[in-house]
Amino acid sequence: MPRLQLLRPGHAPALLAFERENRAYFAMSVPDRGDDYFTHFAARHAELLTEQAAGLHFFHLLVDDDGEVLGRFNLVDAADGRAELGYRVAEHAAGRGLATAGVREACALATAAYGLTGLRARTTLDNTASRTVLARTGFTPCGEIELSGRPGLRFERSLENEASPRLP
Repeated sequence: MPRLQLLRPGHAPALLAFERENRAYFAMSVPDRGDDYFTHFAARHAELLTEQAAGLHFFHLLVDDDGEVLGRFNLVDAADGRAELGYRVAEHAAGRGLATAGVREACALATAAYGLTGLRARTTLDNTASRTVLARTGFTPCGEIELSGRPGLRFERSLENEASPRLP
């Protein structure tokens, strides 16, 4: 069963493969990372790990039993008890409930492991799947925004009344 794993150095090859294999798919709904991301992937991966160690961000990969990365679920800009949730799921894994399950698990980790009390998220209006996942997981729309020139929505979710889950 796929589970979230906190990003670590050994994830680099599988994460790079995930990003390469899904680049065109992701670009349909979020801005492309650009060629520079892939050219300098090793340096960027090291930066992410440094930022994570400093408690600024918490990066998670959804990994199956064979070690394949099926998605990313990140809590970024953690400060004052809040962070922003961002996520993406591989094209071949979409439509199986993995995004919803991953967001639920990320919310549980936000409370239990990182002591966060609230999360924010953003998506474009035309990303119906992402808006549905956010609604299913307790996020509520709280304002209109523009994302890379496209209309979008901001979402928020309070975690203050969350029961501390038992995580493996």
